[in-house]
Amino acid sequence: MRRLLAVLGSLAGLATTFNGYRPLTKRGYPSLYAFAFGLFASELPLQLIAGQSAALAAVSRRLSPRARRASWLLSALSWLGLLGLNYAGRMANKPLTAALDAELGAGRRTESRDLWKRPGPDAEIAKAPGVVRMMRVYQDYATDSDIPYGEYGGRNTLDVWRHRDLPRDGRAPVLLQIPGGAWMVGSKRGQAHPLMAHLVERGWVCVSINYRLSPRSTWPDHIIDVKRALAWTKAHIADYGGDPDWVAVTGGSAGGHLCALTALTPNDPRFQPGFADADTGVRAAVPFYGIYDFTGETGLHPLLTPALGAYVFKQSRRRFPDTYRDASPMTYLSADAPPFFVLHGTNDSLVPVEQGRAFADRLREASTSPVVYAELPLAQHAFDIFGSPRAAHTAVAVEQFLAEIYARQATQVISGH
Repeated sequence: MRRLLAVLGSLAGLATTFNGYRPLTKRGYPSLYAFAFGLFASELPLQLIAGQSAALAAVSRRLSPRARRASWLLSALSWLGLLGLNYAGRMANKPLTAALDAELGAGRRTESRDLWKRPGPDAEIAKAPGVVRMMRVYQDYATDSDIPYGEYGGRNTLDVWRHRDLPRDGRAPVLLQIPGGAWMVGSKRGQAHPLMAHLVERGWVCVSINYRLSPRSTWPDHIIDVKRALAWTKAHIADYGGDPDWVAVTGGSAGGHLCALTALTPNDPRFQPGFADADTGVRAAVPFYGIYDFTGETGLHPLLTPALGAYVFKQSRRRFPDTYRDASPMTYLSADAPPFFVLHGTNDSLVPVEQGRAFADRLREASTSPVVYAELPLAQHAFDIFGSPRAAHTAVAVEQFLAEIYARQATQVISGH
């Protein structure tokens, strides 16, 4: 029995590695497992090798020679594949750089050193990323936590991330982070930490928010809360060293949807009840692996539509198509859209990559602003969560995008355009 379990364990490791290259399924409940195991394989491959080798070494002495050889051979094949996934993550800067160059030009800005003040003496180079470091960045940078911005208790609170050496009158650019979680789970802690940590080291102020969640709350409560948090940020962020006149927005998955919708519907009174006069425009948007079209014209995960109907919108798409259309960022594409940097992974098992492709293509046709679209090979959903090499490269690319947009908009102000 022990021999059988050892061989089966090695086979499971090999299957996990294969799933990291090609998700075993993107349909139904098994796709949730394909996502979870694929994320660990693609973002934490070296940690998987360490864990698998330690486990196999612990039982190897108790195996027969034949079972031992089979287990180590299968595991070695798995580890070779994981090393390949590790290499792909470390090379993620190449598609990111290519996407930025294609839209912003090869002569674009790659440094932001002269655009805003830097806090502290060591701010020239952001700290090295890593999974262990991500476990402590919250206590390093979330200087002000659980600040209320609305009337719904803990779901209407936010954290301000800032470098402790940033002066209170710093006028630093601001990034508002919207967490994901299928509009039903999620928290302002635990998501986008690699990105926010990198930006804070570069002199930014970041704001990470909670918002009301379904099924307790019903759409459009989610976007209303995001807009309210954005209005609070513009009204109060100067007290924390931020520039209320330069706020960008980001988010992943459901947060990517809310990010895009926020950017495309500035000052829309439907989403600002009781604060319609507040300015909710943003300077730029960076949605990660978001959902941009609920109408069915673009591919959706087969589990998503019934979940939306039952728990989020609480209306069926067949009977109430306008509800789904009004919630889709794709509905609001226009020439006035702010600059966008859209990111998606080719191996996404939860949100089809076609969502990102279609949104970027159609937005580029409509908008007069830059639209950068980066598709990351072998990347799963939530690829930016851990302090992996891919997440680190992505943080640098987002900073470069925002710095270029910041510089262009500053030039336009100076020239009077």
